[in-house]
Amino acid sequence: MRVTFMGSPEFSVPVLDALVAAGHEIAAVYCQPPRPAGRGKKDRPTPVHARALELGLEVRHPVSLKTPEAQKEFASFAPEVAVVVAYGLILPQAVLDTPTYGCLNIHASLLPRWRGAAPIHRAIMAGDTETGICIMQMEAGLDTGPVLLREATPIGAEETTAELHDRLSVIGADSITKALSNIDNLSPTTQPSDGITYASKISKDEARVDWNKPADAVDRQIRGLSPFPGAWCELDGARIKLLASRLAEGNGEAGETISTEPYVACAKGAVQLLRLQKAGSRAQGAEEFLRGTPMPIGTRLT
Repeated sequence: MRVTFMGSPEFSVPVLDALVAAGHEIAAVYCQPPRPAGRGKKDRPTPVHARALELGLEVRHPVSLKTPEAQKEFASFAPEVAVVVAYGLILPQAVLDTPTYGCLNIHASLLPRWRGAAPIHRAIMAGDTETGICIMQMEAGLDTGPVLLREATPIGAEETTAELHDRLSVIGADSITKALSNIDNLSPTTQPSDGITYASKISKDEARVDWNKPADAVDRQIRGLSPFPGAWCELDGARIKLLASRLAEGNGEAGETISTEPYVACAKGAVQLLRLQKAGSRAQGAEEFLRGTPMPIGTRLT
């Protein structure tokens, strides 16, 4: 099929690669504009932009698709279908109506659960045991369109957002190629009105760990916010990011280490910290981290 691809972050790159590998004609790639990044604050293209250039594809990065000029240019590519995955811009109705088969969105949840910006983070933080990918026919509402195809997958007991993100990206790439190869035979299914939840954008204000919460809530927070923005606490006034954890046996004073692994007591139960990062340093496994920053039993984390 003749496809206009619309995506920006790393999550979208395997999807673009899969479409090319499947033999689809990529009429154009749309992504977010380059933005200042790094120490030099030089404009850096998005991962999709960089990959599209490597593949020799036509790239567009408008700041908006609401102008007649942007809509005319989009229509000039004459797409049979637009594949949209973590693009970052709202598509006006004129754009939604342009492709023959409309605009298909790859959404990282089992709709209608976790509509919105941060479905992977929210699924882990809420303690969901299952998530997946939906191929959705886009319409004007926020993730409200009918679903053409869905693929479910369990969430591992120790899985972080980074790990689940990478798995769902691959599942999404496989799902969209399946959908496009069988698009005339797929039956759109209206999303049920029951079970709707919204995955609001992650705020840095959510990242500080409160050890006075139960261990399962703390564990989900650590895994759900890893790697960005990263749950954190303080040790002797210095901030430490907590990037991986698991539930552990034991009880004690909330926020104190109760073993040298380290296990940290919560209001109920404990968590074992598996991966940590001091400000200005690289992330380290617990054993390596503790060689440079010991946490004997009774160490207080705040």
